[in-house]
Amino acid sequence: MSPRQPLLALALLGAVALSACEMAPPDKPTLVLTPAAFKEAEGWSRAAPADAAPRGAWWTIYGSVELNGLEDRLAADNQDLKAATARYDQARALARQAAAGLYPTLDAGAHATNNQLSKDVANPLAHTRYQDDRAEIDLGYEIDVWGRVRDLARAGKDRAQASAADLASVALSLQAELASDYFVLRGYDAEIAVLDETVRSYGKALELTQSRFTAGYAAEPDVSAAEASLELARTQAAEARLNRAKLEHAIAILTGAPPAVFSLPPLVLASAPPPVAEVLPGALLQRRPDIAAAERRVFAANADIGVARAAYFPQFSLSGVLGSESASAGRLLTAPAAAWAIGPSGVLNLFDGGQRRALNAKAEAVQAEAAANYRQAVLDAYGQVEDSLSALSLLAQEDQTQQAAVMAASTARSQAERRYTSGYAAYYDVVTAQDIELSARLQAAEIQDRRMAASVTLIKSLGGGWTPAAAPTEPSSAHSSEAIR
Repeated sequence: MSPRQPLLALALLGAVALSACEMAPPDKPTLVLTPAAFKEAEGWSRAAPADAAPRGAWWTIYGSVELNGLEDRLAADNQDLKAATARYDQARALARQAAAGLYPTLDAGAHATNNQLSKDVANPLAHTRYQDDRAEIDLGYEIDVWGRVRDLARAGKDRAQASAADLASVALSLQAELASDYFVLRGYDAEIAVLDETVRSYGKALELTQSRFTAGYAAEPDVSAAEASLELARTQAAEARLNRAKLEHAIAILTGAPPAVFSLPPLVLASAPPPVAEVLPGALLQRRPDIAAAERRVFAANADIGVARAAYFPQFSLSGVLGSESASAGRLLTAPAAAWAIGPSGVLNLFDGGQRRALNAKAEAVQAEAAANYRQAVLDAYGQVEDSLSALSLLAQEDQTQQAAVMAASTARSQAERRYTSGYAAYYDVVTAQDIELSARLQAAEIQDRRMAASVTLIKSLGGGWTPAAAPTEPSSAHSSEAIR
């Protein structure tokens, strides 16, 4: 062993020992205040959510076989979802590329050259022309003293996990959009059914009024009023069908089908929204994929700060060559042709005009932005859940009062018709009562539609994956930063 070999070994051991240095700041961003409960959550039962748990087919709680089939088609054929999946695959590939820096590189090479030396510099007694044939394997490895390579790999992994959460968020948004569009479309079916029934009723009323006018029991303005009511109802029915057609086209596109080959037969839904199990505000952070994505981007930004800080310190590497070199290709595999070289190297930048300082400032600013985005995502999530809870609660009250209004309006219309046929009221009283009843029935259908849409929005706001409310269980204590790793 030569005197230099122990020194080389000690240098390598020292470099490995120093590789435990960590330049990145702690991962965890400062959270906003987490309330103990949602303000609008009275009456909920408690559930046990977890970000890592499969969200599953949450839309099946509505009991619609047709909706289940549409969601399956969305999962298979929606182009936005395919694009999000491709973005996730790109992020995974970049993470693997960054992690490859943790390992040494090996390159195999071969060279065969003929060389001619200048006679001005060559030894007159030596040959000025010679052949140089080489076959070698080159080793390259960056000794990660300051954690730069590890931070690059960590940032790549965090961004891949953020992309996975983005994919889950896109899928959840598309699933919720499809379910909401489906229930709004069925709401238009209910309105169309009311309007078609109204058109038939108004048509009979017009015939009766025309007969009474012919017999001299009604005035001509009564006929005009009955005709106007009928035509207005037909106009409303046509408008509802137009809105329904637009939604049907939107559902076709969501499921990856051209609108021309897609149709949904009319169907009036009579079911109320199913109850949804409760989640505490703190547990919401475990469920929402957009919150998970924002959190992972904070972690990636933290790792980027470590990479930027490491640029202030020397960069060490280990390189080596193992091969053979000969003046003749036929002697490359003989013992005298063997050649090797190995050793560490280091480089330290002494002046860069402030480039490293600027890169560090940028990395810290990016991290501050990511942390603010994370906190804003949490606040937005709280607000969306509160909005959905209040909407469900108040719309349920509206539904009760509106049903009572429908019954009262129907009674008033029947009484007005009897009074008119008995000669105790003018026909305008009938028209007024008819308009009130139609408005009440249409608003009742709209409230039912809004209740279903609010239910979908609540499930989306909670991160998906919910089942109908069941017996209380203890909430999970695992945080998304642990579950998603």
